[in-house]
Amino acid sequence: MENALMSFLKDHQLNVMLFLVGVCLLITLLVSVTKTISLRRKISLILLSSSGALLLIMDRFAYIYRGDVSRTGYYMVRISNFSIFFLVLFMLYGFNLYLKDLFLTEGKKPRLPKRIQTCDFLIFLAGIMLVLSRIGNLYYYFDETNHYVRGKFFFMCYAFPIIVLLIQFTVIFACFKELSKYIGVSLVLFTTLPLVAAIVQIYAYGLSLINISMVLTVVLLFIFTYSDLNIKVRDANRREIALLKEQQNSIRTLFDQTAQALSGAIDAKDEYTHGHSLRVAEYSKRIAALSGKDEQECRYVYYSALLHDVGKIGVPDSIIKKAGKLTSDEFEFIKQHPVKGYQILSTISQLPYLSVGAHYHHERYDGKGYPEGLKGEAIPDIARIIAVADAYDAMTSKRSYRAPIPQQKVREEIVKGLGTQFDPNYGRMMLHLIDEDTEYLMKEREESNNLTGDVIDIDEFRSVITEGIALNRYKTTLTLRSTAKETHSPEHNIPSLLLFDSLDANTHDKDNKANELYYLEYAEIDLDGRTTLFNARAKKEEVLSDNEVSSIDRRLMITHGTEYEVTAYKIKDHVSITISDGYKVQRTVIALPDANRYVYMGITGANCIIKDINVSKAETQMPEDSIERIAEEVSYIKDCPRGDLDNLQINGWRMATTKGVPISDGMKLKFHSFGLPTARLVWHCPSFVLFYSDDGTVTGDNYRELGLIRMDGESWEADDNVTNSIEVVLNDKFKGWDAWKEEYRKGIDVEVSIKRRGENIILTTENLGLAIKSTSSINVYFPMLYVAISGDQCAVTDIKVRR
Repeated sequence: MENALMSFLKDHQLNVMLFLVGVCLLITLLVSVTKTISLRRKISLILLSSSGALLLIMDRFAYIYRGDVSRTGYYMVRISNFSIFFLVLFMLYGFNLYLKDLFLTEGKKPRLPKRIQTCDFLIFLAGIMLVLSRIGNLYYYFDETNHYVRGKFFFMCYAFPIIVLLIQFTVIFACFKELSKYIGVSLVLFTTLPLVAAIVQIYAYGLSLINISMVLTVVLLFIFTYSDLNIKVRDANRREIALLKEQQNSIRTLFDQTAQALSGAIDAKDEYTHGHSLRVAEYSKRIAALSGKDEQECRYVYYSALLHDVGKIGVPDSIIKKAGKLTSDEFEFIKQHPVKGYQILSTISQLPYLSVGAHYHHERYDGKGYPEGLKGEAIPDIARIIAVADAYDAMTSKRSYRAPIPQQKVREEIVKGLGTQFDPNYGRMMLHLIDEDTEYLMKEREESNNLTGDVIDIDEFRSVITEGIALNRYKTTLTLRSTAKETHSPEHNIPSLLLFDSLDANTHDKDNKANELYYLEYAEIDLDGRTTLFNARAKKEEVLSDNEVSSIDRRLMITHGTEYEVTAYKIKDHVSITISDGYKVQRTVIALPDANRYVYMGITGANCIIKDINVSKAETQMPEDSIERIAEEVSYIKDCPRGDLDNLQINGWRMATTKGVPISDGMKLKFHSFGLPTARLVWHCPSFVLFYSDDGTVTGDNYRELGLIRMDGESWEADDNVTNSIEVVLNDKFKGWDAWKEEYRKGIDVEVSIKRRGENIILTTENLGLAIKSTSSINVYFPMLYVAISGDQCAVTDIKVRR
């Protein structure tokens, strides 16, 4: 067994040497670039690894050229053998340097042990003896065949290294407890393994066991050194991380409070921007989260948005607080606030992201913004997010020169700005937040729609009208107490309800703003049951119960206060209003112009004080047959031609949908479409639904919606297994959004092409210069995929499927 092992080593030791040479050179490189160890220890490790590599190189040459009687062989054998003995001593010197640094640092010795200094002297003496040995061939010589032959005193060449190693071992042993486990083991191996190899070497002539073992111990020393460093770094990191987390939490709290205080001070310069920065920060953070950014990135976005208007500190109050529009010179001055904000925040060098929002939040995606006119993705990511959040809050907040813009109009403006004013991706995420905000909470808190607890003092008829309460299929219950003012006849001192439609849920005089907000009054209902129609088609009044009271008692009730309860709801184009005053219950049904319109209910009256107002909503919808029809349902498609599918009149968002059409490669959908009279926003148009269900309908079992593409260029995926990308191009035929809406309302012919490439569904269409290409990548198997047509406030007729 031992002979076989020796034979194997003799046959392969040159390859082993070559491998170890590569390892030593790699160690030399790694140690050279590392910065985690002291300079003296780095030098010692470099000396050890580089001399170890050179030692094995020379040892290989010694074996390769032995017996070579050529002139080259003659010199190479002699140079290589001498270098071997010299490099062994040099490695011992390098190890001694390592020990010196180790004991002065980790060993915490005030001074070096004399034994280590003795080792330096012995190594120097051994070097002199090595040179002198060549004069008398004391250690070795070469025969006539150019082979290495041991001399009479060859044991002397081992004596000095062995003595040095033994001395070093005694020093290591004495200080072993002060050393880490990994370092102590590596030092013991370095001093003992070569000693064992030296003993074997005496009897195993022809093997370089000492040299190989010394190089192996250098490799082990490197490995254990780095392992020890990693443990120390890990432990230090754990301690530092715990401390840093505590400090960071304190600093973050302080920073958050400081940033909010600063942003609050900025907003306080103008009473109309109170809370603006905080709202923009919240919206921006939500957009960042929707886009997939991690928690830290969302935090960066939040604080950058919180301080985005810090440059307004340098804008005079006379400009910021000016009522009305700014002059061109004033606007040029205020356009400098991004630069001023950057100058202020860029001084915070530890938080460079803070200045990004302040500097670039007025840049536009099409390059027409300021201050630098950056375009597209050249605008920093944070600024593109803040830009859409800032625009949204500016539009939904009150200003000195205008009221808040209705959320639906704001949504339309963002749709119009996709790819021009706003980054399309972040703009669509803002639209998603708007669509989720069904209670319209994303606005100034002062504009709350909660009437509960209000006291309304009304003099002349309709001098005060509250903000409208939205009516839908969920029954609304309104209770209030009304007291007549003594200066007027009691019969004229009662509250009224005004039914109307408006984008901002408020009433308006008949002016341009009323037209812009599509304001329309349907009817007025006095709480004594009298109804006046304005733009409604019909009414039906009925008394459900009546505990008759005299006219005198009625006047006393009105004078001293009457409690009313009103229940109201809307189904399609009919509204039901039931009023009770404790004695009489009367119901009024009103037929609206059509089923597409919204209905708001405002509280008004004449010469009365209304208080104790409370509004509540039922949690379940009213049945569709709970209102009897008093007027024929309005149809805008009854005379339109029919194609392969039934015509659609879509009175509200996805209130009607075609049956699903199985998707195949190369199919086309052709149809005619127009906006209903109530269509007033860009997304009042058809949409295309990609889905799966067992029966191919959007109400079928196992329904899974995979994507939705609107004809105005909006799209989103509704399933985690789908990714959707959309390209929207406004070509030369596009004449602007207002023209697009107007032309679409008149009616256009639409052609939609659908291609299927494996699990990719590609939908393309172009209408009035608006070109759309949507690609939906579906990452799960479905036996069949379907497309259906739906939409909002539009009609779809003459639908044809072509394959």
